[in-house]
Amino acid sequence: MSTAVIDGIEVYYEIHGSGPPLLMLAPGGFDSTIEKWRVSTAWKGLDALAKLATEHQVIAYDRRESGQSGGRVERITWTTYATQGKQLLDHLGIDSAFVMGGCMGCSVALSFGVNFPERTRGLVLHWPVGGYRWKASCQARWANHLGFVRENGLDGVVERASKGTTFWADPESGPWASVIARDSAFAEQFAAEDPDRYMGIIATCGPDLFDRDTATGATAEEVMGIKAPAVIMPGDDASHATSGAHYLRECLPNGEFWNVMPPDQTTENVCERTLEFTRAHR
Repeated sequence: MSTAVIDGIEVYYEIHGSGPPLLMLAPGGFDSTIEKWRVSTAWKGLDALAKLATEHQVIAYDRRESGQSGGRVERITWTTYATQGKQLLDHLGIDSAFVMGGCMGCSVALSFGVNFPERTRGLVLHWPVGGYRWKASCQARWANHLGFVRENGLDGVVERASKGTTFWADPESGPWASVIARDSAFAEQFAAEDPDRYMGIIATCGPDLFDRDTATGATAEEVMGIKAPAVIMPGDDASHATSGAHYLRECLPNGEFWNVMPPDQTTENVCERTLEFTRAHR
């Protein structure tokens, strides 16, 4: 694992293999780490990073505020997340890449395709998040944290987050929980934040990030303007509504829909379908 400072934030990343670059935007919601490609529900039985590295230079990283990466207290948007990926490519001297998103990483991938079309060779969208239940649960996550801050203050957040939890597992601990837990200097700075400013950020982020009942990351009009080829691999649960994948099928002008549903998707055949797609668009 290597470290880079991207826009003032420490980012942990791994590079495997050689070939056309493949930027991996990890699943895991707000716990988006490299290891999720190896251990999460949809990625078991085969090391996906190793498999994809047989034909690609695979670039995987812990997204900001996740795992071993750092963070900064500020308003976070899909563009914020996409820009981090783009700046990691800048750091590595890579002009363009295939971009693969898993779960909430698909939303980041869509934003990447919208904001950086010249850097996007193609999009692989595995289990895009979406659906009413996804929107409601994510908005509730931010609202729960806001309520906790009102009752317990930022010192209370630091105390809770210091137990080593994550925003995904424990919403009350907040989106900066993992950074607080592993970085005492950050925790001290966090506790000194202006509470009113902080609560304004939290009140804004949830409704902005999860503003629709379908796939998030970009507006329909923006998605319809993505010219890069794409392959959509549908999910089928409360967080990855199949309707969200069909929405992307409708909107992406150069999108292919892989008509294989879980549980018939395996890590092996997902990787094979990914490699088939990237071979066709090199």
